[in-house]
Amino acid sequence: MLYLQFIFLLIMLYIGSRYGGIGLGVVSGIGLLIEVFIFQMTPTSPPITVMLIILAVVTCASVLEAAGGLKYMLQVAERILRANPRKITFLGPLVTYTMTFMLGTGHAVYSVMPIIGDVALKNKIRPERPMAAASVASQLGITASPISAAVVYYLSQMVSVDSNITLFSILGVTIPATLCGTLAMSLYSLRRGAELEDDKEYKKRMADPVWKKRIEETTVSSLGEELPVAARRSVLLFLLALVTIVIVAMVPSIRTIGEAVKPIKMSVIIQMMMLAFGGIILIVTKTKTSTIAEGVVFKSGMVAAIAIFGIAWMSDTYFKHAMPAFEGGIKEMVQSFPWTFALAMFAVSIVINSQAATCRMMLPVGLGLGLSPALLIGIMPACYGYFFIPNYPSDIATCTFDSTGTTKIGKFYFNHSFMVPGLIGVPTACLVGYSLAHLLL
Repeated sequence: MLYLQFIFLLIMLYIGSRYGGIGLGVVSGIGLLIEVFIFQMTPTSPPITVMLIILAVVTCASVLEAAGGLKYMLQVAERILRANPRKITFLGPLVTYTMTFMLGTGHAVYSVMPIIGDVALKNKIRPERPMAAASVASQLGITASPISAAVVYYLSQMVSVDSNITLFSILGVTIPATLCGTLAMSLYSLRRGAELEDDKEYKKRMADPVWKKRIEETTVSSLGEELPVAARRSVLLFLLALVTIVIVAMVPSIRTIGEAVKPIKMSVIIQMMMLAFGGIILIVTKTKTSTIAEGVVFKSGMVAAIAIFGIAWMSDTYFKHAMPAFEGGIKEMVQSFPWTFALAMFAVSIVINSQAATCRMMLPVGLGLGLSPALLIGIMPACYGYFFIPNYPSDIATCTFDSTGTTKIGKFYFNHSFMVPGLIGVPTACLVGYSLAHLLL
């Protein structure tokens, strides 16, 4: 019965993934209802902490976007890219990685991807090379961001296992690990595919007058747009928020209020800081509140929160119900072959399209199996596997932004532009992370 229930769980996740976004969350709600009232499972608590972290970070980032801060960051990034066009295959992924590191979400990639493609095209560089790697890098950077829901949830759970683990313990592993993964797939991308002038799809489009005109006349740039002074101020305030979070994390005494014995959890601190600095940016920049909910970051973030609401609650309910029966066999396997847990995280991520949800679903399982914190932190980048099936919005958008047709979803679906960069970036990050974690933790 437990195996049949697990198959049911996978079926519900698959059905939800066909609808994507909010559909994934509400379809999971159907699965949860069936688990409780048909399969008689005891429901666990909904993933409130993860959802609140997402809501707080997305709210602050959305105020930043409404104030013009994201456009300011985009202009800075574009100046760097256009000043070094021949290095676009390295700089493009590093730019998207950095934006994710700062914002805690990869959804800002939509604004910079057309620029990466334009720089590549104008310099006769196959756009697939920087664009596919940049899309993967934008998601790989999530486990390196101090304000991402995945990292903060990891921190909240790890502290209860080992009080010596801090935000820096995790980032000290994940930042160099994911950077190495990003550089490795960029190095591979330098020579991937035919040169632009020799690409069959590009030549086919250039032979079509409509496509030729579109390709030759396409110019994407944010540099001509004059931004208000408030845009720069909003970025500085957002950076101040990140620095403040880091300082508070470094000095636990700041988080110890009154006569309390234990400091306030960092998950709570990040929620407070993001909400507070969102308010500060709003007041200082005099941003209209009506524009905040209209931005890409707000809409994408709210969708992610609802998806995680359903996914994590349904999955957690099943695993809490099934773990007593499976624990013995699974524990023996993962203790003999620890890397198999990374494969499990990777496989789950492919289905549910969310790193935060994957961590929320799998980390308690790993801790329950007695896996070491060093191992679980080292393989954390394995929670990103949804490049495997090319249905994630950033990947689809990247294909659309490449007018030359070199970045594509292949005829056989799995032979798409993001597969090899992902299969290089994620394993490299896990190997480096695993090594660093056992040295540092």
